[in-house]
Amino acid sequence: MAKEFQMSMIGELTFFLGFQIKQLKEGTFIYQEKYTRDLLKRFKMDDCKPIETPMATNAKLEADESGIKVDQTHYQSMIGSLLYLCTSRPDIMFSVCLCARFQADPKESHLTTVKRILRYLKHTLSIGLWYPKGASFELLGYSDSDFAGCRVERKSTSGGCYLLGRSLQNCVSLSTAEAEYIAAGSSCAQLLYMKQTLKDYGVELTRIPFLCDNESAVKLANNPVQHCRTKHIDIHHHFIRDHVVKGDILLRNVGTKEQLADIFTKPLDQSNFCRLQSELNMLDARTIMQVALPYNLHHIGVSACLTAAR
Repeated sequence: MAKEFQMSMIGELTFFLGFQIKQLKEGTFIYQEKYTRDLLKRFKMDDCKPIETPMATNAKLEADESGIKVDQTHYQSMIGSLLYLCTSRPDIMFSVCLCARFQADPKESHLTTVKRILRYLKHTLSIGLWYPKGASFELLGYSDSDFAGCRVERKSTSGGCYLLGRSLQNCVSLSTAEAEYIAAGSSCAQLLYMKQTLKDYGVELTRIPFLCDNESAVKLANNPVQHCRTKHIDIHHHFIRDHVVKGDILLRNVGTKEQLADIFTKPLDQSNFCRLQSELNMLDARTIMQVALPYNLHHIGVSACLTAAR
């Protein structure tokens, strides 16, 4: 860039807008430990008792009309701060987005759930995203949906994540009125956008593996026959079929245990939560700094799915 633009060189980037960046010969690590510490201190949770997951598996938030009201401004401030943290901490995205639904009229039960997220952050202060050097240009997408999981509006929560090699590029956790098939359509659109971006850099990709754990959604995308159970789905959602036929994506079924997007759609137990967190290439800064990372780019979870998709 210095050859094209007049600029002053101020050294290697280490801190930017609350993000801490560690550039090593093995790759780049992005995390928000200082931001997290400041967040905990601001909301007087720096001495809280740590906990190992951001949300209990049986947690079902609802409007709680008879609950005790809490300070709305304080609650919204907590949610806003946590949403910014989601940029480097996709592991809290589902729980934060779930709590964000109740900003208009927060109750004590909602605040307790937010405080649990802060207790989890206390336990995982230095976790961030690891982008290993020399990763392959294998693009892979996951899509999932928790059908009618919202107890307030009976909406589904869809989630998706996209990996370039072993590097997480993007992830979403959204509330939607439909379920698995429409969630897959939204994720397909994101994959096609990334495919076009890579094409601009000279990387041509076809038949991108796209993994969904719902067999009905996979069959519907591969079979153009309409029937009574799917006729209510608007035609613009069926564009995923066109791209399957064109060979842009390769839509396949994946086992629930290998579904990375689960972490964005529902609360998980500690074992599954930690496993998926690791699959997303989320590591602890102390691990990054203390040991040279002979990181296996063909991690068993992703490589197995890539092999199956081919």
